[in-house]
Amino acid sequence: MVDGGRLWKRLSELAEIGKREEGGVARLSFTPQERAAKDLAASYMREAGLAVREDAVGNLFGRREGRDPGSPAVLVGSHIDSVLNGGDFDGPLGVLGGIEVLQTMDEEGVRTERPVEVVAFTDEEGARFSLGMIGSRALAGTLSREDLRFEDRDGVSIERAMRDAGLDPGKVGGAARPAGSLAAYIELHIEQGRVLENENLPVGVVTGIAGPVWLRLSFTGEAGHAGTTPMGARRDALAAAAEVAGVIEEEASGTGSTVGTVGQIEARPGGINIIPGRVELSLDLRDIDEAVRDRIEGRIRARAGEVCERRGVELEFEEIQRLPPAPCSEEIRTTIAAACEEEGIRPYSLPSGAGHDGMHVAGLCPVGMIFVRSKGGVSHNPKEWSSPEDCEAGCKVLYWTVLDLAGRS
Repeated sequence: MVDGGRLWKRLSELAEIGKREEGGVARLSFTPQERAAKDLAASYMREAGLAVREDAVGNLFGRREGRDPGSPAVLVGSHIDSVLNGGDFDGPLGVLGGIEVLQTMDEEGVRTERPVEVVAFTDEEGARFSLGMIGSRALAGTLSREDLRFEDRDGVSIERAMRDAGLDPGKVGGAARPAGSLAAYIELHIEQGRVLENENLPVGVVTGIAGPVWLRLSFTGEAGHAGTTPMGARRDALAAAAEVAGVIEEEASGTGSTVGTVGQIEARPGGINIIPGRVELSLDLRDIDEAVRDRIEGRIRARAGEVCERRGVELEFEEIQRLPPAPCSEEIRTTIAAACEEEGIRPYSLPSGAGHDGMHVAGLCPVGMIFVRSKGGVSHNPKEWSSPEDCEAGCKVLYWTVLDLAGRS
């Protein structure tokens, strides 16, 4: 059966890449840290007897052939890039867990009818360019040349970063998988919430992935002297932005299922004694129900406009990305539930509030997800933690699931 100790050792080794002195890891896309992480993952794939390759956007694959190599493959995986100050499990558990499953099959002499591939997707997080899931977009054939123009804080575009990493942006279309080439996509991932912990369960069955809308709000007022401009005569862009942030929190809190987050804010000109004349903030709005999410978005837009009109501040909205929620396949959910029972775990279903690469892969094949318990629900944080025992339990459920989906001979 799967080797939990080997899985934990590899998680610990990968966690050393991009480690920061203040705690946490940083492995942004197309950086030396991401390259080193992919190289390490590739070495594990070779140890597992897999055929290793990278596609035009840098997605890393390890393939194990089935008895029918021409049949659609079962794809297993996640990502190994991180946010700026992330933890050790978000993404790597799915990649290394997938490798462990295939290495176990190899060691036990298990054959499957379908081929099985493990993938480490490029840039799921979107932490560098504010455009997430670059690799899975490319796999699905939806990554456009316009997308490659997104820039990081230093003005480096995705296109330029790819070239610097030895990739050809003109060939990203070659990363697209043809229709019918994949039978299923399955991802093992930490929950990043407290539901499983509250249920005292190590593993859960994901019902679907909430769809995010990312917006950038630009507020333009008038810069002025902080000491000589009366409060009633100000067109303070930051004051307007702060009020709108409160609107976002109020509207998102009202549904019981929507979440809204302002994760980035920049005020200019940035002097301690200058009224901000220009402010930009980001909005991440999500819900498992697309209609509810879009209704709340409309209310935020309308109320933000009212705030800015009252304050004499101009407001512009820019849409960065909009993804529909992605329901998980009923058939795969049933398979995962059976795998949980095989391991003596009560099957428990829950949605994913976080976005995942499966949202894009869903356009190619049925998708499913297995959640592993997160201590305290903490994620995107150095304190992110899932125990060795829970990681092993999730990997065992993944093993039985892949065997079923790939057709054990």
